[in-house]
Amino acid sequence: MSKHSSYPGSKGALYTKTIDSMRRYRNLWIAGGIVVGVAVVALILYLALRPKHEDNDGELPTVITSAVTADDVKIYGEYVGRIGAQQFVEVRARVEGYLEKMLFKEGSYIQKGQTLFVIDPTIYRARANRAAAQLNKAKSVAVKAKRDLDRIRPLYEANAASQLDLDNAVAAYESAMADVAVCEADLTQAQLTLGYTTVKSPISGYISQRNADIGTLVGPQAKSLLATVVKSDTVRIDFSMTALDYLKSKSRNVTLGSEDDSREWDPYVTVTLADGMVYPFHGAVDFADPQVDPKTGTFSVRAEMPNPDRILLPGEYTKVKLLMDVRDSALTVPSKALTIDKGAAFIFVVRPDSVVEKRFIETGPEIDNSIIVERGLAPDERIVVEGFHKLRHGVKVKPAPEESGSSKSTTTES
Repeated sequence: MSKHSSYPGSKGALYTKTIDSMRRYRNLWIAGGIVVGVAVVALILYLALRPKHEDNDGELPTVITSAVTADDVKIYGEYVGRIGAQQFVEVRARVEGYLEKMLFKEGSYIQKGQTLFVIDPTIYRARANRAAAQLNKAKSVAVKAKRDLDRIRPLYEANAASQLDLDNAVAAYESAMADVAVCEADLTQAQLTLGYTTVKSPISGYISQRNADIGTLVGPQAKSLLATVVKSDTVRIDFSMTALDYLKSKSRNVTLGSEDDSREWDPYVTVTLADGMVYPFHGAVDFADPQVDPKTGTFSVRAEMPNPDRILLPGEYTKVKLLMDVRDSALTVPSKALTIDKGAAFIFVVRPDSVVEKRFIETGPEIDNSIIVERGLAPDERIVVEGFHKLRHGVKVKPAPEESGSSKSTTTES
């Protein structure tokens, strides 16, 4: 029996046709949806996978490029140093007494041997005179003993004097001569002590202000420091380096504090003045401590620098730059062109067909605004320095040269 047999004949047939039409329309809608979905997916894949570069240059991304060049690069280390005088001498009172005179102008230049102070010499002059008198007395006794010996000796040879008389005469003469030697030493010492009352400069240089006023009791048991003399036409620059700096210098075959005839350069230092200007003279490194201070983990390094105009003052701190290496024909790139991704550095290189290449490189010491490339680049290649943030490997670009005003630095700081 038919499913629709309960309906009249004409109405049952009409109902059956309606159901069949609805099924056909539904199948058509499903098929149409599938076709539309496939078309959308195909369009998305086409847009995602199509080449980014077009023949129309107006639609290409514009980037700023720069040529890679080889330059001689100086590598510096930067430290904090202290300026010291080549000679720093304290002028002290070696004898005790009241300070009588000051014979110099404070802060002036003085010569070696110039008299600076005078200490009351009265008591020391009296001692010197007494020692001179004692010496004269001893000489007189020695002259008499010599005469007695000269008289006794012929008498002894003529058996007119005994051996005892001769021995007594010889002993008296030798004792008198010994007294003369003692008195001469006493006189020398007294004269030296008297000379110490006149305080002279041991070196040539600039003298400080006085540390004792006229009338002050000075001497070893009192105030002994009278002034200081500084020779600063040549100064010493003292600074400290770490053990890592030492290893880096050895890796570059640089031995601080010694000359190397195999190199065309030697380590030298430059200093920066308080106003930010770089001092025009260089200083040669002449000493490096052979051991590391266990308290600080550093070792001392010293350089000597000319100071003819006394611009550098002993005792002040300054910024020190030490030349540690010179790289011949080193490749440098601007730091802004470098990208660090997961510890690896890469840049975009523009090929002759204007397609960029993402290239990983090995970097060296950093520069003020650049960095040395150890491996991964060749001279005369062009790299992207601006506009690379939205680039990908294989993208075609419209390169533009970097402005001529930007220059490449050849001074580095490690």
